[in-house]
Amino acid sequence: MEFSAKSLAHQFRRISVSHRAACVLLLLCLSPAFLRAQTSSSDSPVPLLTGTAGYFTFVTAGQTQLNAQINPILLLPLGDHWLVESRAEFQGAFQRPHGGGSYGGPVSKNLDYAQVDYIATPYLTVTVGRFLTPFGIFNERLYPIWIRSLQQDPLILPLSAESSDGGMLRGGFPLNAKANLNYAAYVSAVSTVHNNLQSERNVGGRISVFLPGTRLEVGASWQKLLQDSRTNALGFYSAWQSQRLPLNMHSEYARSNQGSGYWVDGAYRLSQVPIWQKPMRRLEVAGRAEQFFSGQISSVEAQALGLPDANTREGEFGLNYYLKDGLKAVTSFGRQFSSAGNSNLWSVGIAYRFAMPLGRSGQQ
Repeated sequence: MEFSAKSLAHQFRRISVSHRAACVLLLLCLSPAFLRAQTSSSDSPVPLLTGTAGYFTFVTAGQTQLNAQINPILLLPLGDHWLVESRAEFQGAFQRPHGGGSYGGPVSKNLDYAQVDYIATPYLTVTVGRFLTPFGIFNERLYPIWIRSLQQDPLILPLSAESSDGGMLRGGFPLNAKANLNYAAYVSAVSTVHNNLQSERNVGGRISVFLPGTRLEVGASWQKLLQDSRTNALGFYSAWQSQRLPLNMHSEYARSNQGSGYWVDGAYRLSQVPIWQKPMRRLEVAGRAEQFFSGQISSVEAQALGLPDANTREGEFGLNYYLKDGLKAVTSFGRQFSSAGNSNLWSVGIAYRFAMPLGRSGQQ
C-alpha cells in the first residue's frame, strides 16, 4: 500500500499544530513519487528516512573550499501521540594549502537533534532529548540546504546555541479567527560528552503571532545563559509569503554580548512570468542584505565561534534552478565590507532532497 497526501495529513495533523517546524521540513522533503495513491484513514504511519545531500564550491576572498554533505533525517511515529525524530550531518570541507598541493581537510559528523516528542494535546507537545534551539527562524526552519535560498549562513547565526540537550514545551492555538499564537519554552543542561553533542546550560523561549489572512508571522526570542558570564540573548524575526506572487521574505535580528546584527532576504520564483519560456520558469532569484556589529569579546573568541571579528556588512545575490523535483542547481555572488578588509563571496553547487518510507502502511 502506498503513501498519499491525504493519509499523510491525517496521520500528522496534531504534529502540524504543535510541532510545525518538523512537519514543514517533512512535507518539503517528501517526493511526489510516494504521493500517488489514496489510502484509508485507518492506515498506521510508517517510519520515514528523508533528508538532503549537496556538493558546493565556496570562494571567500580568493580562498576556495569544496564542501560535500549529507543530512539524513529519521522520523519514527509510534501510535497517535509519540514521534521519534533525528537529524545527523556528515560534512567534508576541503581546501588547498596556501603553499599549493591537493585539497584536504576535516570530515565532520554532527548530531543536530535526536528527540522524543509526546503530543499531549492539539496545543501542546512535550519534547525531551537533543533538539534545535527555538531561537529566531533560520536555525529551525531555513537551515537545510534544500530549503534555504542562499547557501551562505547568516552572519548572526552563531549568536545563539544551535542545539540544546534537555526538555522543551511547544505548541500553538488560535487567538481569534484571524490570528494564531505559537510558543516554545525550553531548558538545556551542560553537556561535554563529545564535541558533536555539546550544549550549554540555559533557558529560553520564543513566541510568535501568525496571521493566516496575510501569511505574515512575527515573533520574539529570548535566551539566558546559566553558566560562565550568565548573559542574555534577544531576537526578533518576521516571515511573509505573498498570496499573489511566488515570493517569500524573511528577516531576523539578534543581540548578545558576543555581538548583534540583522539580515533580510527574499526569494522570487519566475513561474508566473508569462513572456519567458517554460524552462526559465524553473528559475528562482534570491537576495540577502545583512550587517553584524562586533560585541564584547576578543577577535580570537569571535573566530572560534564563527563570528566576524569586526563590524561587517554583506550583500548577496543568488540564482537557483530547479532541474526537477528534488534537484536544484545553485549559484550566488556577494560582497563583504569590513574594517578588517573587503572581499568577494562566490558559491556554486547542487542540492538534492530524498524521501524513503521504511516499510508499508498497515491497518491499526
